[in-house]
Amino acid sequence: MKTKGLISEDFVNYKKPAMTIIFPFCTFKCGTEYCQNSLLAHEAIIELNISDIVKRYMNNPITEAMVMQGLEPFDSWEDLYNLIKELREYTEDDVVIYTGYNKDELLAKIKKLSQFKNIIIKYGRYIPNQTSHYDENLGVHLASYNQYSERIS
Repeated sequence: MKTKGLISEDFVNYKKPAMTIIFPFCTFKCGTEYCQNSLLAHEAIIELNISDIVKRYMNNPITEAMVMQGLEPFDSWEDLYNLIKELREYTEDDVVIYTGYNKDELLAKIKKLSQFKNIIIKYGRYIPNQTSHYDENLGVHLASYNQYSERIS
């Protein structure tokens, strides 16, 4: 699968220690002038094997969740879905997906992902100059008032 990188042990993006996958594509629906990830778009794409990612996750005694973020995970839908599908063959640990899409833009994909247990999605585009707020599900502060997370399964 195509990525911009992988963080083996991430303690920033979720309340549990997580492996974070950085996805490589985005339509920049928030606007490139506001994007906090716009520099990431210029980084090289790294090919990683899904089975190798899952094996690496399962062999790490520290991680308790997998976070999907980066540019836009849903803009790499097949890789996102296939990674979660293979991960679920081994564990029901939390999977957190950070997206700039609004919930109503993802209904069909949410329905498909809801077959898997313990999926949490953070919705909402970044809006600059907002006060951050604490999200209970994620255990982190989100940058814009319109952003929120929801456990879909």
